Amino acid sequence: MKRPSPRVGRGPAWSPGLVLAACLLATVIRPAAAQSGDALPVLPAPAVSAEAGLLVDLATGKVLYAKNAEGDRAPASLVKLMTLYIAYDDLRAGKVTLPEPVSISQAVTRTPRFRMGLVAGQTVPFEVLLQGVGIASANDAAEAVAEHLAGSEELFVERMNAEARRMGLSHTVFANPHGLPDPRQRTTARDIAALAENLLQDFPESRAILGDTEFTWHGRVFRRRISLFRDPGGVTALKTGFTLAAGYNLTVAAGRAGHRLLCVILGAETRGLSFLDAGRLLKFGFGESPPAARPVKRHVRPRARAAS
Repeated sequence: MKRPSPRVGRGPAWSPGLVLAACLLATVIRPAAAQSGDALPVLPAPAVSAEAGLLVDLATGKVLYAKNAEGDRAPASLVKLMTLYIAYDDLRAGKVTLPEPVSISQAVTRTPRFRMGLVAGQTVPFEVLLQGVGIASANDAAEAVAEHLAGSEELFVERMNAEARRMGLSHTVFANPHGLPDPRQRTTARDIAALAENLLQDFPESRAILGDTEFTWHGRVFRRRISLFRDPGGVTALKTGFTLAAGYNLTVAAGRAGHRLLCVILGAETRGLSFLDAGRLLKFGFGESPPAARPVKRHVRPRARAAS
């Protein structure tokens, strides 16, 4: 059964005063392990270079770190979290099945990169499309899911926005199912955290995809190499996104020794910096002292429209 509203972003843990306090007093916030009663020292919050960041203890809903959590941002491929939410909702309702063949339209093949390389007229199992959305972050796979479930992208986007309203994502507007640039498509770190929590709580089976690193289709291996799956460890779900307008975005859920954390990074300058920011926040949340800072090579963003 769907929850009427997300826990993240609701109640005292998400009151404006608490979010402001989290921003101003981040250097004295205890990590999740210390809050649970373990005898750990108070650690200073790590520096986050991204435009916005958020760290939440999923067991309590408590904000452990916040930076520009209410700031208006482009979501890039984090949009696909909502695409997956609707897909899993329809799977549970019996409206679609994982082995069900999906016919690929011409419109799907015209979706800008990154793509799986779907071809008009071919049929692809629905499960493979979900893997394409969650692991490869393929825009053509997201478009195919949207068309198959709603008949058209426009009708699917209506469903996305209706779900956003039901979840209470008051600062989020969706304009497509994949995250490619659209000036109407906006969100905040707080809303992305609530969306991710809804997906993982309502459909824990989604972790099978969001926690995986590769799949094979038609002899081609789609693989994502992300250091966070190894360090700090405990990652159970992860989704990235990038456009020129958004920068490098990331949401990641991780658990260790009974502690469950959710981290959102929006607007990092590079992919590597988004991973570095998230890794530092997760280690902070787990009560680990951050490693000594090391220089990270910066570069000019590539001139590309891809959402990934």
